[in-house]
Amino acid sequence: MYEQVSHALLNDILDDLSHQVVREDLRHFYTRLGANFYAIHSLFAHLYGHREDFKERITELTERLARAYIARPESLRRLDMEREENHNWFLSQEWTGMALYLDGFAGNLQGLMQRLPYLQELGVNMVHVMPILRCPLGASDGGYAVSDFRDIDPRAGTVEDVRALGEAMRARGMLLTLDVVVNHTSNEHDWAQRARNGDKTYQDFYYVFPNRDVPDMFEETLPEIFPETAPGNFTWDADMGKWVMTVFNTYQWDLNYSNPAVFIEMLDIVLFWANQGADILRLDAVAFLWKKIGTTSQNEREAHLILQMMKDCCQVVAPGTLFIAEAIVAPSEIIKYFGEDAVIAKECEIAYNATFMALLWDAVATKNAKLLSQGIKSLPVKLDRATWLNYVRCHDDIGLGFDDADIRACDYDPYAHRRFLVDWFTGAFEGSPARGRPFGVNHKTGDARIAGALASLAGLDAALDSGDQTAIDHSVALILTLHGMILSFGGIPLIWYGDEVGTLNDCSFLDDVNKAGDARWIHRPRIDWNRVERRREQGTVEQRIFDGLKRLIAVRKNTPAFADFNNRDLIDAGNPHIFAFLRTHPSMPGSSVLVAANFDVTPQYLDLDAPAYRGLFRGGQIQDLVSGDSPALLNNRVVIPPYHFYWLADQRARSLL
Repeated sequence: MYEQVSHALLNDILDDLSHQVVREDLRHFYTRLGANFYAIHSLFAHLYGHREDFKERITELTERLARAYIARPESLRRLDMEREENHNWFLSQEWTGMALYLDGFAGNLQGLMQRLPYLQELGVNMVHVMPILRCPLGASDGGYAVSDFRDIDPRAGTVEDVRALGEAMRARGMLLTLDVVVNHTSNEHDWAQRARNGDKTYQDFYYVFPNRDVPDMFEETLPEIFPETAPGNFTWDADMGKWVMTVFNTYQWDLNYSNPAVFIEMLDIVLFWANQGADILRLDAVAFLWKKIGTTSQNEREAHLILQMMKDCCQVVAPGTLFIAEAIVAPSEIIKYFGEDAVIAKECEIAYNATFMALLWDAVATKNAKLLSQGIKSLPVKLDRATWLNYVRCHDDIGLGFDDADIRACDYDPYAHRRFLVDWFTGAFEGSPARGRPFGVNHKTGDARIAGALASLAGLDAALDSGDQTAIDHSVALILTLHGMILSFGGIPLIWYGDEVGTLNDCSFLDDVNKAGDARWIHRPRIDWNRVERRREQGTVEQRIFDGLKRLIAVRKNTPAFADFNNRDLIDAGNPHIFAFLRTHPSMPGSSVLVAANFDVTPQYLDLDAPAYRGLFRGGQIQDLVSGDSPALLNNRVVIPPYHFYWLADQRARSLL
């Protein structure tokens, strides 16, 4: 009965729409709208069905979808149909991404266009251009405090430059990823300015209160995101004479998605950037979309319903566009951002594997894989048509949100172990070569996170300063091993710009008054392209890391077992220093690859007679895919050098593929 109601409403809307929108061919739009409207109507009714303006709002939503479809370039609509036919296209092992701050990497969009050959040289074919939308100069939160969602920072270029970049990348077989900040706006956004001027319509776009009564009720359970620089979750706005919710920074006003007008406007913005040529849209801060007194206002069910509705609407207009869920939350929660359907991702096809990243760094500090293996065991199995973004570093800090139960299972005390990790990576622990900085220190709880460039956290800074060649070798090997893990784990590997040549901490941020208070800028470098040129000089650190990573990416692309079909089995190596897992393509049983990494400073052995390897190398034809060599065996044991890894395969089986 309810489906009949929704489709009767759809017929009314389409009849009205036909008088407003004239176009020769809307067949694909009508087909997709018909297939998705019941779900859209159901979700919209669940969130907003109690409102008197429900029909008016869902009619407006449908009109926005039609107009976005009409505005979609023909080349992108053809690409949509290709991807609909090959709906698992993004699960392939062929994709390798790089995330970058545009100004630090290339200056502007035209500069990035000129650097595409460099990215192709490395093997990167997915590029996440970090936020480039217009923001206030002094209060941008690194580009995440947006003052205009439909225009970009003039220093980056123009919207036309975005379209040209997308076209150039597609011609090279590359994917463009852009950000849409869905949780908040800058306090200088037009909506916020209208709210400040007393416009009730736009005050309803935010959480605005005349006094502290409701904010104080929220504060009882809301955590602080940036306790050092932005304590609390509400800010008094003197111009408006009211309190406004500001979960992240005082200048970032949280959007109120209990208002359907907010959902419609933000969806329209998502579709706008899909139509500019974004293959993938990273939706920022999705865990915070729904606020509820008495909760942490994170991961609420309604936040998931909003994302489901965004995805259903995008399927109507731009089904070839993927969503990334930027939700750095516990594994039991992050898995929900794929959606809770048994197979198909109903919310976001991609999510950040922050747990894997943090666990890798734990293995670096402890020189063993106990917590890494335990944490991966606790990582929930994801949906079949969804994938992880696996990364060693990103623009943000390293959080230590391991599950306390996992930490205790490894015989560590949770508080003491996290304290050790912060001390290790900030160089406060005796003997540590790491040179990171603490970030987000909460003096009330003792919690802290870690900032720092990958190479500096891996000890390369200290090794170069000391001139210790063995230490330099270990750091280079560790950098490649960490990348070897994200390239083979299952999902899309995402390299942070500069890491491909061992870029060190950049302390120049301390000279910028707008950045000096945020330690994360230490790992958001401005690339020295003269130094990058050293990748061509044999024996330099830059050459060893760049060529090593280039080789790993090339091997990954030619290894079907590394495609992501939930085809990873964790292996107990019988050695706490070794992290091991098996990858096997579901339709190519002879394609198995055993991934094994040694996180210790001394050589460790891997016993191939162990039952866990299922007789994989019984014939003794073992090959390391990276080097192409057959590692030396002693009593059927493979010795793995310090901070080294192998991708091991049966040489005979591969020759038959």
